[in-house]
Amino acid sequence: YRSMIGSLLYLTASRPDILFSVCLCARFQACPKESHLHAVKCIFKYLAYTPTLGLWYPRKSSFDLHTYSDADFGGYKVDRKSTSGTCQFLGNMLISWFSKKQNSVAISTTEAEYIAAGSCCAQVMW
Repeated sequence: YRSMIGSLLYLTASRPDILFSVCLCARFQACPKESHLHAVKCIFKYLAYTPTLGLWYPRKSSFDLHTYSDADFGGYKVDRKSTSGTCQFLGNMLISWFSKKQNSVAISTTEAEYIAAGSCCAQVMW
């Protein structure tokens, strides 16, 4: 299990679409259960059927900054915290992204989206 997680963590540098799932599975390296192994195998199946996805940096691209954010209200079932995600593009090139569990429990979808937008603005300002 640990070697599979290590391989997937290495792959997340060029495949941000699996980053959140891999990091969620990595939390259970100390004592993985059968369900965790099944989840990791599902990630490998996803990778097998999507080999053409990944980061691509074209040579000629504009330098317009576009940024996006989203939140999943109460998506983590263990402690009911929401998940934030943002990505920043410079032209067509992905330059920054993150997906993480929010620090506080949001009481509405609007609040979860507001927290995600704040994190996105902080990333852009940085």
